[in-house]
Amino acid sequence: MTIKVGDRMPAGEFGIMTGDGPGKISSEELFGGKRVVLFSVPGAFTPTCSAKHLPGFIRNAAAIKAKGVDTIACLAVNDVFVMDAWGKAQGAGDDVLMLADGNADYTRQLGLELDASGFGMGTRGQRFAIVVNDGVVEQLYVEAPGEFKVSSAEHILENL
Repeated sequence: MTIKVGDRMPAGEFGIMTGDGPGKISSEELFGGKRVVLFSVPGAFTPTCSAKHLPGFIRNAAAIKAKGVDTIACLAVNDVFVMDAWGKAQGAGDDVLMLADGNADYTRQLGLELDASGFGMGTRGQRFAIVVNDGVVEQLYVEAPGEFKVSSAEHILENL
């Protein structure tokens, strides 16, 4: 079942890179008492994700946060090392929290997984953006296959 507006975000964990190496952050730590924009990309270092999706959120981070967002987080079915390297390569810094969902466990709980085995990529996450307010889905935007419109930073900024 796919998550929808008004639903509570499921419990789970994400991989993050810390100053001491790989670590974890729980969904409660991420979403509890905060307004969060969580966006998902099919894969780090992939063309649209690297050229448009993540850079848009980095470029618009201050404007998004000025509209009452505490955290902007990028989710991908990649390991924590890849997400860390991609964040550094893109200059995400403290603007976008890079979240690893290496086995697609959280993405599956959301019901937003994507079978990319035809491209040799296995299970990935669909391209989407969710605005979460204290753990509850406030807005949800899932892209149609092959599209990049409603999950963009610009679209989220317009709709906050």
